[in-house]
Amino acid sequence: MMFRRALIVGTGPGLSASLARRFAREGIAVVLAARNITKLASLCAETNAEAIACDAGDQAQVEALFARLDATAAPDLVVYNASGRVRGPIADLDPAEVERSLRHSAFGAFLVAQQAARRMLPQRHGAIALTGATAGVKGFALSSPFAMGKFALRGLAQSLARELAPQGIHVAHFVIDGGIRAEHRPDPPHAPDSTLDPDAIAETYWHVLTQDRSAWSWEIEVRPWVERF
Repeated sequence: MMFRRALIVGTGPGLSASLARRFAREGIAVVLAARNITKLASLCAETNAEAIACDAGDQAQVEALFARLDATAAPDLVVYNASGRVRGPIADLDPAEVERSLRHSAFGAFLVAQQAARRMLPQRHGAIALTGATAGVKGFALSSPFAMGKFALRGLAQSLARELAPQGIHVAHFVIDGGIRAEHRPDPPHAPDSTLDPDAIAETYWHVLTQDRSAWSWEIEVRPWVERF
């Protein structure tokens, strides 16, 4: 088995849930981390996953999360899927809200990746996947905090890939270029296929994470075939 235990940080009902199901189908033990884990009961039952409450932007909570996992087995596959978003004109943005957004979009990814790397490096094995967005490639008006966070996340991924890949750890950044389909947000009748199927995205994650190390990718974009870019 390539991976034994997966940790998904920032778990919700969309992409993270699809990833949990995909990993579980491979026989991988799954751990789900989120600030609110009450919403994860059905997903845990479906995937036999363990849910742990954790604010990814809090250093002490991230350290405690990994220490708790050490008692059984450290994860060798870690996905960071948390982010923060606040919108508005630059003149009106609340600096405290912007700081909170950056903490979850970028700083939390650093905290999680650091703890993961410390455990993977001695084994010279593991994978770290970071979920990006269109905003990490181009910043949109009224969305400067999200762009700042996702640009930082992409830079973190690129730097970590160059540092850790030669040591056996695969780091991959996934640019989700478009909206993700959900029960509360289906494709509108006039625009079929205009959103990304979360199960299809999860399949792409799995393909990248299981690449032969002679042909690793550090970044991949996914978008609907009708999406402009």
